Amino acid sequence: MLRKHLYLFSLAVLPVMICSGMVYSVLALYFSHLGASTGEIGLIYTTGAAAGALAGPHLGRLADRYGRKPVILGAMLGFLAIFLGYASMKQVEVAFFIQAVEGAAWAALGTAASAMVADLAPPAERGWAMGVYDRTWFIGWVIGPTFGGFIAEHLGFRCTFLVAGSLLLLGIGLLSLVPEPRRSSEPTGES
Repeated sequence: MLRKHLYLFSLAVLPVMICSGMVYSVLALYFSHLGASTGEIGLIYTTGAAAGALAGPHLGRLADRYGRKPVILGAMLGFLAIFLGYASMKQVEVAFFIQAVEGAAWAALGTAASAMVADLAPPAERGWAMGVYDRTWFIGWVIGPTFGGFIAEHLGFRCTFLVAGSLLLLGIGLLSLVPEPRRSSEPTGES
């Protein structure tokens, strides 16, 4: 039963990873198209990474307190808002804010999803389970860039972000089918 839930959870995350590959394969080009310099593009990405580094432990604590699925769902909804934000963005300065939100969304997904995989797997199979889950990331990054590049080239950047947002709805629907795993113990609150 746990393996079935692990596979279903990995399948629910696959659209996020495909979207990731779609968006990140063209995002720097989009920022440049909107007038960002190479240095500004670097700072935009730095903003997202810094936000994720700051938010990660706090979001992990939320996943411990309220469950993995709510935090993962929040991340997926965050990505939906992020992609819609990119699609409607007119000035590159807005990208700093969007990247900060995106960094937090990645921190939420990364932290809560890893914890969920550990919860779904028996202790003797956690390494294998992480391998199954990580495979989802790589498959998404194999499919996403080709798909994203094609859409951006033929239909434009904004369409790429809108398609990515639409694809996220599939992941959200699949996530709703995954039961919240039981955890072996409650968090102690110690850091």
